[in-house]
Amino acid sequence: MKKFSVEADEARVKKLYEYEDKTRAEGFKLIAGVDEAGRGSLVGALVVAAVILPDDLYLERLDDSKKLSAKVREQLYDEITTKAISWNAVRVEVEEIDKFNIYQATLKGMKRAVEGLDVQPDFVLTDAMHVEFDGIKSLSIVRGDTLSASIAAASIIAKVTRDRLTDKWALKYPGYGFEHNRGYGTAEHIAAIERLGACKIHRRTFNPVKSLLQ
Repeated sequence: MKKFSVEADEARVKKLYEYEDKTRAEGFKLIAGVDEAGRGSLVGALVVAAVILPDDLYLERLDDSKKLSAKVREQLYDEITTKAISWNAVRVEVEEIDKFNIYQATLKGMKRAVEGLDVQPDFVLTDAMHVEFDGIKSLSIVRGDTLSASIAAASIIAKVTRDRLTDKWALKYPGYGFEHNRGYGTAEHIAAIERLGACKIHRRTFNPVKSLLQ
């Protein structure tokens, strides 16, 4: 039984674990959440993570990674990677994104993330995208990173992993502001592309990169 601290918003937390509790009540034991980071970015790899949380683990600050500060995400990252039954994060590189398109690249990444788990789940919850996993039942949840603890945990793993990558890209490709914009199409970033041109890790099939190159 999950234990709630005095400070915890019990109603919000119960809602966050609702899908997991319902799925376990149907007889499934190992439930993986899957989410990605960087899908709308103009640069670099897409990162997809899969996480299986213990059924008795309660993470008080767990939420959609976009709602959390970088400090809290890092703290939760350490807690999730330490306490999860299994977790995995994979990269889908720029070349594959440009070759297959971002939708197909995301599907491939989600399958790889689950396949790479040390412990295979018997049920998978995905954020928004419907994915068919070999021999594993799944459910797509719109805004799943705000409604499912497992997906929220995966969103944090994916986000922290990709933010660490963008910090490295910022040093390797200075001038684009990757440390701030994470590769998304901010005015600063677009102005930098117009001034410096596209760098090696820009996604050539994404606008405005594509149109600026033309």
